[in-house]
Amino acid sequence: MSFLSRVRSPKLTFFQTVVSLGLGATALLSSNWCEGSQKVPKPLCTATKVTKCIPVPGVSHNSTSIHFSWETGDDRFVFPAFHAGMWMSCEENIHIDAWEEKCRSFFSLTPGGEKGMLLLSVSMELMYVGLLCISCALQFMQLCLDAFWPTQVWGQLLNAYSAVFTILGGSLGMVAHMMFMQVFQTIASMGPEDFKPHRYGYSWAFYVAWVAFTFCMSSGVSTLNNYTKNFVIERRRKARMYPIQFSDMEPPLPLAPPQLSHPAPHYCPP
Repeated sequence: MSFLSRVRSPKLTFFQTVVSLGLGATALLSSNWCEGSQKVPKPLCTATKVTKCIPVPGVSHNSTSIHFSWETGDDRFVFPAFHAGMWMSCEENIHIDAWEEKCRSFFSLTPGGEKGMLLLSVSMELMYVGLLCISCALQFMQLCLDAFWPTQVWGQLLNAYSAVFTILGGSLGMVAHMMFMQVFQTIASMGPEDFKPHRYGYSWAFYVAWVAFTFCMSSGVSTLNNYTKNFVIERRRKARMYPIQFSDMEPPLPLAPPQLSHPAPHYCPP
């Protein structure tokens, strides 16, 4: 029971909520939900691009003896890396030898039929982070009330409201994660021609988002369990330990006899 009490402690649930908020905000702002590589034809060689390119007479080294490129198959392609998130999609610049990324809005890559789902997913992610902020504020107020007025019931009421906000936020975050991945898979198959992933998978922000969801639901369940323990189980236990003693109750007052009216003057008893 001591272990369960520590797990349900308000300080630990507040710590879990803060960790969930930090990880969720980090994943939301990151552009590393998905990563992979593209299959792009080799660019022409220029003054800034001399490797992994198609030789051009007059530009490439030994260009006087170069007229054609005999590369076939995958040798004619380069595989630049890319990573994408809810806000930006960045890919390696293949037109220069130095490593450089060029980024563009992820919303511009989304087909017209999926823009609404992407906006809904982003809105739910923002609501998820906002509800976690409200939950953190309520739990912090509860800790302050318990520190200064431990016998007040307001702390437990704040605890219950924070549990509702936490669980609701976690549910919205879970749905938003799945909706975004569905949008990305649609873009990978039906997106613009210059964004056709050859290979892609999940990146670190995707796993961070689900770790934040785990902490969020753990905090919400622990908080709700703590409220149930304090308000339901404790009251029932006190009711069993201190039953009502009828001997302690005051005896009822005797009832006064009914008042009879006076007999009439012409009344004659038998």
